[in-house]
Amino acid sequence: MILWTHDRWRFPLPANNRFPIEKYTLLRERVEGDGVEVREAEPVPWEWLAAVHDRELLERIRTGALSVREQRGLGIPWSAQLVERGRRSVGGTVEAARLAVERGIGMNLGGGTHHAGRAFARGYCLFNDVAVALARLRAERRCRRALVVDCDVHQGDGTADILGPDPDCFTLSLHGARNYPFRRVPSDLDVDLAGGTGDERYLHALGEALDFALPRAAPEVAFYLAGADPWQDDRLGRLALTKAGLAARDELVLDRLRAAGAAVCVVLAGGYAHDVRDTVDINAATVAAVA
Repeated sequence: MILWTHDRWRFPLPANNRFPIEKYTLLRERVEGDGVEVREAEPVPWEWLAAVHDRELLERIRTGALSVREQRGLGIPWSAQLVERGRRSVGGTVEAARLAVERGIGMNLGGGTHHAGRAFARGYCLFNDVAVALARLRAERRCRRALVVDCDVHQGDGTADILGPDPDCFTLSLHGARNYPFRRVPSDLDVDLAGGTGDERYLHALGEALDFALPRAAPEVAFYLAGADPWQDDRLGRLALTKAGLAARDELVLDRLRAAGAAVCVVLAGGYAHDVRDTVDINAATVAAVA
């Protein structure tokens, strides 16, 4: 199995920032120790980003000219390293999506930047990697119909903003009801879960959502955002899934998507455990499910 990453590109963070950048390096070390091949992704060209994002926004990101409001919404200080890392993260998802079409499944040890919309970048997300990867697959005539299954604990507003008008892409987001973002862009199917939702209720809701989405999407390719943040001890999650429940979630999604005949591209999205090793455990279990 080949996985893609961008973890060698770090960027400066203030001491009080909650973005767990170290999880990517720890995860890479974990999976490489298990004998998995991990490749460094190249940065995508700006023209690929412009296929889904507003050019004026991209210019502000490229030059560091984001407004104070945009900087606050992004939640991470701008830096050239941040931009380079963002472009490489998208590159990892593009490569994983290509591999998925060729071999049935592919994975990026990052990505899932679903809060980046056509003309906004927020919630730690500069560029929407899934939207860019889908645009590349279509430009290369590798697929047309797609499904996004977003299991990050936060609603995928940026993905809905970009892909919501697309008649050949179905967007599904399963997330906490009272959580970020507080102004949402509707997906094709949004499933709001009450705080404290545990394994059994979550898996039942996910199964019903897939029952609804799959026949309507009829996907050739599916993007699965395997967020670690529905975990019971995640700082930003508010749900109550166990690690076993999250592993069952991965198996359920992957089994259903592959049974439907879709090529599956897996990305990791969020994870904000008090101890970063717990997030790495959850992400490594997702890698094992893909393997």
